[in-house]
Amino acid sequence: MYTKILLPESEMPTHWYNVVADMPIAPAPYLGPDGNPVPPEAMLAIFPEALVMQEMSRERWIEIPEPVRDVLRLWRPSPLYRAHRLEQALKTPARIYYKNESVSPAGSHKPNTAVAQAWYNSQAGIKRLATETGAGQWGCALALAGQMFGIEVRVYMVKVSYEQKPYRRSMMETWGAEVFASPTNMTESGRRVLAVHPDSPGSLGIAISEAVEEAASRADTNYALGSVLNHVLLHQTIIGEEAKKQFELIGDYPDMVFAPCGGGSNFGGIAFPFFADKAVGKEVQLVAVEPTSCPTLTKGAYAYDWGDSAGLTPLMKMYTLGHDFMPPGIHAGGLRYHGDSALVSQLYRERLIDAVAVPQLETFEAGVLFARTEGIVPAPESCHAIAAVIREARRCQVDGEPKTLLFNLSGHGHFDMSSFDRFLAGELEDYDYPQEAIEESLRHLPKIAGL
Repeated sequence: MYTKILLPESEMPTHWYNVVADMPIAPAPYLGPDGNPVPPEAMLAIFPEALVMQEMSRERWIEIPEPVRDVLRLWRPSPLYRAHRLEQALKTPARIYYKNESVSPAGSHKPNTAVAQAWYNSQAGIKRLATETGAGQWGCALALAGQMFGIEVRVYMVKVSYEQKPYRRSMMETWGAEVFASPTNMTESGRRVLAVHPDSPGSLGIAISEAVEEAASRADTNYALGSVLNHVLLHQTIIGEEAKKQFELIGDYPDMVFAPCGGGSNFGGIAFPFFADKAVGKEVQLVAVEPTSCPTLTKGAYAYDWGDSAGLTPLMKMYTLGHDFMPPGIHAGGLRYHGDSALVSQLYRERLIDAVAVPQLETFEAGVLFARTEGIVPAPESCHAIAAVIREARRCQVDGEPKTLLFNLSGHGHFDMSSFDRFLAGELEDYDYPQEAIEESLRHLPKIAGL
């Protein structure tokens, strides 16, 4: 029986898969404040042209530049594991597999796009990047990628995560990045928040506003985003492409694919290549897993909204809890985002993918069980997918159904041990975001003429 299913470097994918080519309905356009579609050139103020073209592309396959593949070879192809010990602990007939993205230098899937974005910016002559980070995994990835291509990196890190995860900050600084707890008094966006909420724990929406504001105000600086946008999800599809090749090696194929979902890059990365099969009739269920405390897909509204708190980004058609939604300080910092990828949102709206929300305690229970059986301490974000897989595996145990289940182990939890400490001490609690609070936030959605 296989435990690790490995691909040689020669089998690493040479092209990214663009899900837009197989979507039955073309994606809704990004809009400006006047309600008109945003032209590609409007995005050139903060992105290099190559990434803007990928953002708008409908080509099915986009070549991965050789300098990008050369860096990715430091850890790719990543291994696919069969979770035999977890299966035995659950007494399930299901076969459970996980793609181990924690093997990257930064410990997560995030460098898959960070390396690409840093290279395209370097080719455009950009010397400096501003970005945000929640749990710190994206900030670490971009700090690493910036070092690879000689680019300075400034990171606005959500304050609650900055305080919870000091060693992620240390990693970023080791790789040469500047890191600041967001909201800061360095930007107009941050100062506005602090004027009203001096003790604000921050949010990804606020941190995005600060990074976008800085990039837009400096000619030498571009913006880099770790999730949500089309080109980011595109770069992550190398995960699912490798997984499909690995399943071919062992003659298996997943019935269900699970991944944590905050902004959508984690989910899109592993699920979109399988959507290509689903689009031509293959039976496969794709499940995005989010926290009950930030239930964007399962409780949000499908509407045009800003991707940041200050309204500096284009308006995107997505599931949203409202751009000024302030999620509680849960320990899965990478999932504390008010919106979701427009591509993921549209596929969910069209019922081509599924979504579930999982409470915090269940996710940590799942993470501890996984650590005690498979040996890897998972990131709190990854624990969401593990929890959903365990639910399904237990259903299989009751029904006697031998399904094949795949999930994305998007990162390790080595710098999240304070969160596990609090869980093991009984100090964590579940938090279902009140429906009335969501409805209040949704009242502040932008009003767009003609829509």
